Amino acid sequence: MHEIVGVSFFKNGRVYYFDTNHLSLQKNQDVVVETERGLQYGTIRIAPKKEKEENLMLPLKKVLRIATQQDRKQQEQNLKDSLQALMTAKKFAKDLKLPMSFIQSSFTLDRSQLLFQFVADERIDFRELVKKLAQVYKTRIELRQIGVRDKAKEIGGLGPCGRFLCCNLFLRDFNSVSINMAKNQYLALNPTKINGVCGRLLCCLNYEDELYSELKQGMPDIGVMAQTPEGLGKVISVDLFRRTYQVELKNKNIVEVEVNKEDATVK
Repeated sequence: MHEIVGVSFFKNGRVYYFDTNHLSLQKNQDVVVETERGLQYGTIRIAPKKEKEENLMLPLKKVLRIATQQDRKQQEQNLKDSLQALMTAKKFAKDLKLPMSFIQSSFTLDRSQLLFQFVADERIDFRELVKKLAQVYKTRIELRQIGVRDKAKEIGGLGPCGRFLCCNLFLRDFNSVSINMAKNQYLALNPTKINGVCGRLLCCLNYEDELYSELKQGMPDIGVMAQTPEGLGKVISVDLFRRTYQVELKNKNIVEVEVNKEDATVK
């Protein structure tokens, strides 16, 4: 068993797990951790807990210490400098005529690396840009291309529901969303209705998919032929919550059938 905590480096950012290193830690506490990029300043999002080895990707990096006042001052300075670095990168990219849109930049706590995140429609040869940035900041430069969902997460905005984007408020990881989820909920397959501001399928389609999948068990699909006490007909609508469906007979009459009735069989 390992005692671990979940740490994120950005607001609503992805959570990474670290060994507590026998430190007394608690949720929402700022800490300094060891990462492949160097020392990073993060916030505990998941309180310390015990986890089996088979559920972890070992070896785990460790929490080095609870953030000190000096760490906080350094982090504040890094945040200010990273904003300036972002403006510099945008200028250099424009001068080099690179079709890329920068979203975010960040220094590691020890300033051993400066990371830039950007979006682009195609692969970019940014070697010359990296050279120019390294000359200015005298540290290791990394440019990382991200997707449109990540861009929406960083920028934020309002969804079609009128609320702030889930990815910007509380979603830390993107779960897979498929068109079948929209079909399960009998939604019109209109991109303007089922796509978010990022242009991808709405993340919220995932929220109720399990419930709809369960409710659809034993229910016929719209368009199939079903036998009713009044004859054979085509299913034209389904009410998952009432557990009923409507069938249009050959004489154009419409009958409602309860799924649990013995005389309701679907072909």
